[in-house]
Amino acid sequence: MTALEQFEETFWERHSNPKSGWSRTLLLPAILYAIYGRDWRIAAAAVAFTILNPLLFSPPRTDDAWMTRVVLAERWWTREHRGGLLELSYPNALNVLNVPTSGYAVVAAYRRQPLRAAVAGAAAMALKFWYVAELVRRYDARRSE
Repeated sequence: MTALEQFEETFWERHSNPKSGWSRTLLLPAILYAIYGRDWRIAAAAVAFTILNPLLFSPPRTDDAWMTRVVLAERWWTREHRGGLLELSYPNALNVLNVPTSGYAVVAAYRRQPLRAAVAGAAAMALKFWYVAELVRRYDARRSE
């Protein structure tokens, strides 16, 4: 196993800790808040946390937690589904819709339109949760075969 493959394996093992996944759900609201408030320290901290987060937690002992299976399902899906994550087939279309939704939330936060930023941010998070829930459903179904 090469050093890069070992790093990738460590990355995914640690990222599958449910604390990693659940703590990342706070990132979009933190980034929107930072942009809205023009607080670039919070924005930098959120970006740094995004980068470091997958390595901060130890690997989970089991894969019972839903958020652990979210990460395992995302990894499985990206390996098995070579067509790309931003194609228009379901469930990838949810990721495609998430891009402009998140972009709109960022623009609304920059323009200091808190209601629009909050609604678009919530919609982006809902799309992400819908997407990963579908991946987990497929992952669990494949595992039980």
